[in-house]
This record gives sequence, structure tokens and C-alpha cells, in this order.
Amino acid sequence: MSEESVPQQGGATSAGDADGRPKGLLQQMEELMAALNADLSALDAEFQSSGGSGRGAATGVVKSGD
Repeated sequence: MSEESVPQQGGATSAGDADGRPKGLLQQMEELMAALNADLSALDAEFQSSGGSGRGAATGVVKSGD
């Protein structure tokens, strides 16, 4: 993940809106979800452009040979 896609945390300016009021939890979650969706879309586009065969290998599922 690139640095510009990581949301800034802390600090007086990033903790509230233009009026200086703190953001509500719902607004913070919506912003984080939007950032996550953008990151996932970029990763998906990169995956699709690289061929993307072998989707099962990326899930982390390991099959045992019983």
C-alpha cells in the first residue's frame, strides 16, 4: 500500500471538521471504508493486469493430503 493512501491519524487538524468539531464515529468509518475500497480497487486492477490466474493461491487456504 502506498503512503498517500494511508489515512493520517491524530493531530488537531485531522481529528475534526473545518469548524473544529470532532468527527463522529460514523463519518470516520465511512472515510476509512472509502479509503479501503480505493485500495482494494487498485489492488484488484493490478492483479487483473498481471494475469490473475491462480486466484486460489492468494486466499491463503492450504489443502492437506489426507
